[in-house]
Amino acid sequence: VQLQASGGGSVQPGESLRLSCAASGFTLDYFAIGWFRQAPGKDREFVGQISWSGGSTYYTNSVKGRFTISRDNAENTVYLQMNNLKPEDTAVYYCAAGTRYRITGELVPNYWGQGTQVTVSS
Repeated sequence: VQLQASGGGSVQPGESLRLSCAASGFTLDYFAIGWFRQAPGKDREFVGQISWSGGSTYYTNSVKGRFTISRDNAENTVYLQMNNLKPEDTAVYYCAAGTRYRITGELVPNYWGQGTQVTVSS
């Protein structure tokens, strides 16, 4: 069972990146997928999530209107489209899979992927 996030890089403010979260060894069909990030010196924070069907998404306020999560279950992959990136978006981004939710509605991860670095700087 493995998740792998990819697609990170270094961009300037206002630019875009698309991260991918690919699964191997299991199918993502029945899992909700969440994206999290961890900036240097800070705790890991929730970014957003998508339901197993793709019919529901949920984002933290700081990325609403800029980030979009989608999934292609046929490709066993989930995407995080990040537009209008800001320096405060700089972090290592992780994807995670789970089937349960906190009382707040945020995904409880069962499986974590390796992260991918996103750096936003002019």
